[in-house]
Amino acid sequence: MMTALFHRVARPVILAASRQEGLRRTAERLPVTREVVHRFVPGETVADAMNSVEQLRYSGRLVSIDYLGEDVTDVDTANLTVNAYLELLDALGSHSEPASTVRPLEVSLKLSALGQALPRDGEKIALENAHTICERAQRVGAWVTVDAEDHTTTDSTLSIVRDLRTEFDWLGTVLQSYLKRTEGDCREFAASGARIRLCKGAYDEPASVAYRSGDDVTDSYLRCLRVLMAGAGYPMVASHDPQIIEAVPAMARESGRGVDDFEYQMLYGIRDGEQRRLAEEGNHVRVYVPFGTQWYGYFVRRLAERPANLTFFLRALAERRH
Repeated sequence: MMTALFHRVARPVILAASRQEGLRRTAERLPVTREVVHRFVPGETVADAMNSVEQLRYSGRLVSIDYLGEDVTDVDTANLTVNAYLELLDALGSHSEPASTVRPLEVSLKLSALGQALPRDGEKIALENAHTICERAQRVGAWVTVDAEDHTTTDSTLSIVRDLRTEFDWLGTVLQSYLKRTEGDCREFAASGARIRLCKGAYDEPASVAYRSGDDVTDSYLRCLRVLMAGAGYPMVASHDPQIIEAVPAMARESGRGVDDFEYQMLYGIRDGEQRRLAEEGNHVRVYVPFGTQWYGYFVRRLAERPANLTFFLRALAERRH
């Protein structure tokens, strides 16, 4: 009951706040907010990210690092984002490990941060910038996964991914189960052998293109995951939902998949104990680690995902005020 109320009432309000520029500026100035943000975003620099990488790798987990930023509106900012990723990849290269089927180190890209939304040649610019990052990742032995954003970008994003995969067949992308189109996209990419990070989705999408109830989104996720598990690709189960996590072992067995043929993914700072449990049982568990100064949108979307995240945030704020 409370979870349904959260998704129906609180989530749309929180997601609307993620797009408010005034709220962003206020939040970024408040030291108390920034302290709490570190639960989900470990820092702002490459050094901060690498410190998290070392800790997670020591505990047997894999990592995917995201340099935060999105909706870039000028070429110079897109170029700065590319340079930040190249610096990050060089740092990851200094921590490179023996080659294996599953690469332990990965970066995640938002194409809107690479210029996708620029008014002139945005898609071409984003493709070229992503290609530059993929080249460096290949050189240092890391993977790249292209993140999903709101539904208006999906066609452009998947078109860029298809182009990149002709040269970098290890490139992954994200599909969101709350979009009604996603089961079909899963069939296409599973047949082509792609790495797919399947998540529920973190944006407030209209009912014309997306499932709106939590149960419907979960049902879609399980259908999509079954398609990915039965396909030729590498499914990445990006979920904190116990119902989904419990369904994975049986699906993997039915599809003849071993532990090297799929992985679990969770966000930094969320269900750390469950991450460790899965890793200790011999599974591949990859932790999504965001860093950078542009943390506001990411952080607010995390609050909108689970009642537990919002409860943690409100409790932490209350504790720091007393």
